[in-house]
Amino acid sequence: MFGEIQDKVYKGTTTVGLVCRDGVVMATEKRATMGNFIASRRAKKIYRIADRVAMTTAGAVGDAQFLARLIAVEIKLYEVRKEEKPTIKAIATLLSNILNSTRWFPYFVQLLVGGIDKRGPSIYSIDLLGGAIEEIDIVATGSGSPTAYGVLEDRYSPEMTVDEGVELAVRAIHSAMRRDSASGDGIDVVKITEEGYFELGREDVESVLSKVRR
Repeated sequence: MFGEIQDKVYKGTTTVGLVCRDGVVMATEKRATMGNFIASRRAKKIYRIADRVAMTTAGAVGDAQFLARLIAVEIKLYEVRKEEKPTIKAIATLLSNILNSTRWFPYFVQLLVGGIDKRGPSIYSIDLLGGAIEEIDIVATGSGSPTAYGVLEDRYSPEMTVDEGVELAVRAIHSAMRRDSASGDGIDVVKITEEGYFELGREDVESVLSKVRR
């Protein structure tokens, strides 16, 4: 019974995150699957949850959407109560506590939370039971992550800029899409620096892909 329910949940993903010299880059593809069926080609898997903070999601789409709404509200409440913006670590800790408190009936997600704050750029990986780990360089989640990691580990440098990180993130997602049937149908990319939160448009992503395909 549980297996049948799992097959009817939108899932399947590749997401990546990179900590760069001047910020962070986070990227996902757009396919959602139900078992072997491609349920959506426009699934949103990266959310802006604060001014300079993004969250990527792998796993059940419904759980991810609820958590994105919940954490965005909690961040606004934090800012009102504390009269300051929460750090990336504080946001990751809050998400960790939410997921850990429901561990017997968990949200089926693996999250990346990344951005830039007064301490600089950082990314945290959070599993469905609330385990939170700070990733100091690269991270990938989802069914296509083994392929993505191969590309990231081969080409990543801690001295790269966010623009160089964008090209590497696109290359990693593109490689995963070619090998993982649950990943595909386009790429979403954001870069976050001291200057702000920037989401790449379709033409910008295609321009980067043209370099990757050479």
